[in-house]
Amino acid sequence: MSDDISPTPKADPPTSNAEKDPDDWVTGDEEMTGAQASYLKTLKEEAGEQFDPGLSKADASKEIERLQEKTGRGAD
Repeated sequence: MSDDISPTPKADPPTSNAEKDPDDWVTGDEEMTGAQASYLKTLKEEAGEQFDPGLSKADASKEIERLQEKTGRGAD
């Protein structure tokens, strides 16, 4: 059994990736997910911008956040 897996939950749950800075994501350099690509395409169309299919997960997340603000689709 690996030493870095705790059998008991910690008092403070870890923050989700949605709350972490995408630059700090361990998998941020990987290709964006299908869900990210789909949502990003929608946002890009609404914003009148060109979709870039070569973005990493981290860059796609940053673009989604930027476009949510631009299009008014962002969460409060």
